[in-house]
Amino acid sequence: MKPFAAAYSDPITKRKTARTIALAIVTLATGFLAAACQESGAPPANSPNASSSPSSSTASDAKGLKIGSLLPATGDLASVGQPMLAAVPLLVDTVNQCGGVNGAPVTLLPNTDDQTDPTAGADGMTKLAEVDKVAGVVGSFASSVSSAAIPIAIRNKVVLVSPGSTSPVFTERGKKGEFQGYWARTAPPDTYQARALAKLAYEKGIRRAATIVINNDYGRGFEKEFVQAFKKLGGTITNEAKPARYDPKATTFETEAQAAFGGKPQGVAAVAYAETGALLLKTAYEQGLSKGVQILLTDGSKSDQFASQVGKTSDGKFILQGAVGTIPGADGKALAALTKLWQAKYNQAPPAYAPQSWDAAALLVLAAQAAKANTGDAIKSKLREVANGPGKEVSDVCEGLKLLSQGQKINYQGASGNVDIDENGDVSGVYDVWEVEPDGKLKTVSKVSPVIN
Repeated sequence: MKPFAAAYSDPITKRKTARTIALAIVTLATGFLAAACQESGAPPANSPNASSSPSSSTASDAKGLKIGSLLPATGDLASVGQPMLAAVPLLVDTVNQCGGVNGAPVTLLPNTDDQTDPTAGADGMTKLAEVDKVAGVVGSFASSVSSAAIPIAIRNKVVLVSPGSTSPVFTERGKKGEFQGYWARTAPPDTYQARALAKLAYEKGIRRAATIVINNDYGRGFEKEFVQAFKKLGGTITNEAKPARYDPKATTFETEAQAAFGGKPQGVAAVAYAETGALLLKTAYEQGLSKGVQILLTDGSKSDQFASQVGKTSDGKFILQGAVGTIPGADGKALAALTKLWQAKYNQAPPAYAPQSWDAAALLVLAAQAAKANTGDAIKSKLREVANGPGKEVSDVCEGLKLLSQGQKINYQGASGNVDIDENGDVSGVYDVWEVEPDGKLKTVSKVSPVIN
């Protein structure tokens, strides 16, 4: 059984049911992870959701490093975010099997579901920081949720490392010194991805494009960069004067679809999340607006179930057949080892954002070991040093921990990339191009560079 297969029978009209099912899937996936770890002789977890791994300390008896995760088990990004929920405990289990951090097992609290909602994310971050007293958190995925969580993390001196919040807004805030070293991300900002998507569109012969985006930090930031990049290439944005942006809580999209598709664009860049994005594109099709228009998608909607959610034409073809998109790829030196581990446990390659999640957790534990202390301030003081060097290049987190415990310096080479974090908390990266096949499956077909001459 594939651990991240969808259970959305009718996600367009049964959104609450979809969220419930997504949570059940995550619970099963986490339980499967625990069961897989038992094969090595480790004791079972107390509950499917209560452990980072069987070899972790429990929260009540924790004496060492304590970290948490703030990731979407439900909400608009649940189907895309599920691999992250397994990657973090997999990393912690690996670390604890080779001795932990600073001589003690790492405690990973059960994932705090941010529900892809800034209010829920802020509440979750408050609990992690002020009640659970964690030193570091992997999260969040949605940029809007990270924006809500960051002030709480800073106030409580907790390091927040996101594996997927890609809004360019964070770069600007970093330049202003707002984060004080308590924020970083292992996925590159959409400054780059927007350029990559614009370049992909232009290479496909599109000269007139429109945008429709989710009205939050992620959507607006992507929109700004895409418009600039596409115009620089020589293209025209048909709805630049009146951008089409939709409310994340919207349930109908007739007006927004007309605003995006009404100007007769050759292509439409839809920067959306999976659940609402599916309804949006289904609406555009039902209104007869999207016929012959190249659909351009992004990481927020890359889900194995996305084409099915949008639906089929009257003759049984997938509406999204031929749609293309971009997503941060992974080409780091640790990817081969992670792939082998993931393949052994789940019989598949690591899905999108699993490498970035692995690296986010790895940086937290390596920084704590480098500082020889288990506090947020300690992690903050060494985060960029273990990510950037100077020191010996290591892709094996256990080797890195061993060298650090001996007083040596390292330069961690991650699964997603080299994870060199700049002064704004950003990393660079590569981008995969994916396409919706005739059978509705998503296939990685090439790579695209964000460099525009």
